[in-house]
Amino acid sequence: MIFEEERKQVAQIMRRLYERGLTTTSGGNVSFKNADGHIFITASQSDKSCIDESKIVVLDKNFKNLTPKLKPSMETEMHIKIYENRPDISAIVHSHPVFASTFAVSDVKLDTFITEEAGYILGEIAVLEHRTMGSSELAKACSEGLMKHNVGLMKNHGAIAVGRNLIEAFDRIEVLEFTARIHFNCLMLKK
Repeated sequence: MIFEEERKQVAQIMRRLYERGLTTTSGGNVSFKNADGHIFITASQSDKSCIDESKIVVLDKNFKNLTPKLKPSMETEMHIKIYENRPDISAIVHSHPVFASTFAVSDVKLDTFITEEAGYILGEIAVLEHRTMGSSELAKACSEGLMKHNVGLMKNHGAIAVGRNLIEAFDRIEVLEFTARIHFNCLMLKK
């Protein structure tokens, strides 16, 4: 199997998202870009609860699929565009965490400075306008919105985070969800 280690790492992060309740069986996608420009991304229509390295697509630096038996995620273009605009990152995690997604579908602004940790790890986050999933418009909106931010809420969709490595991108999604839960609880206490 080509690039087995990189593919294992991507699959592990995708399973971790599912195990932590940060996405659904069919939702979300994870990618990693290595120093040679290869991109490793979750395959389309794969069960995220038990995904392994055999379900991770490998794209070369010209975006040719080196694993033609696998269909890349429908949001591969979004990942490619983000990498093109952010040469400082090597990982992207997109998921549908319940509390962060609640803020993504509401008109309530998520306070990412509600705790010191959240402010430090997340900073200001991008609020990305709704675009159809898998579309070129979504790819453009996310790549532009994440030029100056490491985390974004995708209106009526979910969350996305970038990082220098897979753990950093995953951590940002996890802290985003933790922060959204705290903020939501604070709003309930005010009622």
